[in-house]
Amino acid sequence: MQSIISIKDLTKTYAGGFEALKKTDLEIRRGEIFALLGPNGAGKTTLINIVCGIVNLTSGSVTVGGHDIRKDARAARDLIGLVPQELSTDAFETVWATTVFSRGLFGKRKDPAYCEKVLRSLSLWDRRNSKIMTLSGGMKRRVMIAKALAHEPQVLFLDEPTAGVDVELRKDMWNVVRGLKNSGVTIILTTHYIEEAEEMAERVGVINHGEIILVEEKAELMRKLGKKQMTLQLHAPLESLPASLEQFPLELHADGHELVYTYDTRSERTGITTLLAAVADAGIRFKDLSTTQSSLEEIFVSLVRRSA
Repeated sequence: MQSIISIKDLTKTYAGGFEALKKTDLEIRRGEIFALLGPNGAGKTTLINIVCGIVNLTSGSVTVGGHDIRKDARAARDLIGLVPQELSTDAFETVWATTVFSRGLFGKRKDPAYCEKVLRSLSLWDRRNSKIMTLSGGMKRRVMIAKALAHEPQVLFLDEPTAGVDVELRKDMWNVVRGLKNSGVTIILTTHYIEEAEEMAERVGVINHGEIILVEEKAELMRKLGKKQMTLQLHAPLESLPASLEQFPLELHADGHELVYTYDTRSERTGITTLLAAVADAGIRFKDLSTTQSSLEEIFVSLVRRSA
């Protein structure tokens, strides 16, 4: 699939010598939802700000829609909408006025029908004449998205879009993002809520200490790095594992009432059949069996620890 953002050998070193980004390479595909994950200080916001022309890069290159962000900065920036972490709006302005004004900042001709479409898609149309100061935190976040979409960008950066938003509104925002994706907008999402990436993203990138340590299809990432566990709920508790079961990767949980078997999802053979036969031979009876798979959050934590 064609890339809409291409980042090659990107570095950023600040005046004090701090290296925020180190030889970063990243391709963002047109029309995808890409989640960029990383702990605080990993370089996520620096990367976004460089692509958006807010921070100057030290070396390397970035193109947006084929436009180099240094040689053709205006054309590149016109393709981008940015929703920053901070809520920065004129509290005394109305929702409609701030949306129309944001469109004008990019030199776009007036188009009330388009602005209405944006506000309706974000469930803001009924509040178009309300001053921003009267809105809830979730509504203000939606206004920020409306401002970012006002000039019809092809790429939308959402930097922690649901920070401070309650669970109900967060799910509403997920629906908004899916709708934007369906309209053809490429979305790059940074989030501290791993379930947000797990719910929406098609690909996931993990950044730590200014380096991209992994970029992978979400499903493939979970297949490659996700562990599965099978839990046997026993009729009678065990004080310790019988010697005949020590060859298996087993752990006793719940005060000996559960036997937990961890296996690799990539393996052609899981070993479950052999294990169950060995459990039966050992005279151990179980009343229930369940399986679980690692969440994206567990995978993310293990990756960050590995790169620390």
